[in-house]
Amino acid sequence: MQDQDPLRIPIDGSLDLHTFAPRDIPSVVEEYLNEAHAAGLAEVRLIHGRGQGVQRGIVQQVLEQHPLVVEFFDDGASHLGATIAILKGVSAPKGRHSK
Repeated sequence: MQDQDPLRIPIDGSLDLHTFAPRDIPSVVEEYLNEAHAAGLAEVRLIHGRGQGVQRGIVQQVLEQHPLVVEFFDDGASHLGATIAILKGVSAPKGRHSK
């Protein structure tokens, strides 16, 4: 079996996780956060879907442990289908899920 080239994802501040296998979500989110921070983004929106909340839980667990994340919160406009993460190096409003 040949190694596959890594998938290139645009770092534009929003990542739809529906196309990724659940087992890949933690590494995809970690790498996206690193690249978004390197690109100078202040926040990212991670679209995980509503469903039963399993993907949301995985995403938020990664965010809780990631050293570049200052805080994160549910995107109210998505009805729990996405999470917003505020990255280090920017002024972030307090009062949400700050670490």
